[in-house]
Amino acid sequence: MKIEVDARKEACPRPVIMTKKELDGMENGLVTTIVDNEVAKDNVSKLAISLGYSFIIDKGRDSEYYIHITKGNVSEIKADEADLADEGPAVCIPDTFKDLTIAFGSNKMGGGEEELGKILMKSLIYTIGAATPFPSTMVFYNSGVYLTCEGSEVLEDLKELEEEGVEIISCGACLDYYHLQEKIQVGEIGNMYLIYEKMKNANNTITFG
Repeated sequence: MKIEVDARKEACPRPVIMTKKELDGMENGLVTTIVDNEVAKDNVSKLAISLGYSFIIDKGRDSEYYIHITKGNVSEIKADEADLADEGPAVCIPDTFKDLTIAFGSNKMGGGEEELGKILMKSLIYTIGAATPFPSTMVFYNSGVYLTCEGSEVLEDLKELEEEGVEIISCGACLDYYHLQEKIQVGEIGNMYLIYEKMKNANNTITFG
């Protein structure tokens, strides 16, 4: 099987996610990912190394690169692959979690510019939905509840995660405070005791906001 992934003009972490999705969907075969910058080239290459697959890079025109990844038995890693491996894991390779609760205390990521923070949050939730296994629970409190309500730009991503079995809980007191009780679109309404229990009992907890 041969599959081509055109990841040109795609921002991190999309090239890695697109490539991993195709690799996960085949038993054996060749995936060729096309990127248009060195950062994406290195990240996709490191993905192949992390999965134990061999790869070859062809330089195209301008700043284009063709990364040919072979999924199958690999006897050894080539010298150029080993050099990349020594540099450490790719920044955008999605982590793999087992028992994880992710808590969102804001509808934006970070404390800088609001517009950038919302863009980053949208990218984060997309990435969570593209990486497997999924977190067991996602909890939303304070202004984070806006993400689960009508008008949220990440609703479809959250609904897909819920369909996959991810438990999504929004703080009821926070929904009341922001007058959003009637606008929640995904998940269930919980209280602070439930949110605390989910965060306390998880093997891993990550908090944003």
